[in-house]
Amino acid sequence: MEHPEIKEKKSSLQDLIKLIESLRGPDGCPWDRKQTPQSMVVYLIEEIYELAEAIESENLDEICEELGDVLFHIFFLARMFQETGSFSIDDVARNITRKMTRRHPHVFGTDTVNSTDDIVQNWQKIKLSENNKPDKDSIIDTVPAKLPALIRAYLISDRTSKAGFESTSLSGYLSDTEKNLAELKSTLSDIGKKPADQQIGDTLFELVNVARCISIHPETALSGSVKRFENRFKRMEGRIRESGKKIEDLSQNEKDMLWAGTKDY
Repeated sequence: MEHPEIKEKKSSLQDLIKLIESLRGPDGCPWDRKQTPQSMVVYLIEEIYELAEAIESENLDEICEELGDVLFHIFFLARMFQETGSFSIDDVARNITRKMTRRHPHVFGTDTVNSTDDIVQNWQKIKLSENNKPDKDSIIDTVPAKLPALIRAYLISDRTSKAGFESTSLSGYLSDTEKNLAELKSTLSDIGKKPADQQIGDTLFELVNVARCISIHPETALSGSVKRFENRFKRMEGRIRESGKKIEDLSQNEKDMLWAGTKDY
């Protein structure tokens, strides 16, 4: 009998296609058979976030596994559309190959570029020329509405700046951030003024512009800060447990001292 590990090494994309066909077939899995693209997209989004977390962890085994989960959902979605006669996974692969070839004329064509900035500008021009969808009149319309707000804010800021709309510079965005913070303080002291949520939103958007100007993605930056906070808080919790106490039993001064002792240097 062939060893399972050897058999696993022989797996291929065609095997994955056949697996999904079996799951969706008459004698397949009842749960898989009743799924729709609308129901599966939720799971795909979840898997993408798990992949992002695995990449941040730099655990190669986890990254490989999560890539497989994402790949499975993509092939599964393609299979459902194939069943309706819409398109197949081959059509998906063919279309993306054509698109990437078209968007890299400096690799597959005769265009020459002098920097990565040239590549980004050419990419945006080609993408705009491809936008022949009647319901997308604005370059902003190409940014998915259901993206998390921070990611969407970055993409909108990036798209509009690449289109030639840059209302200010890095120093200007920093100045606008300081003004918004000042307005927020004023708002919090006067209930009758503009809602605080709007001021906080404006401040966050200015910080997104600041991050973009210095080539930092705000989602990555915030994710890193949250992770560092989590690690520090867990270390503090561990020290509290070691002392035989509970966090709610400590004074604010004691908690502040413990927190300061967990800082990464």
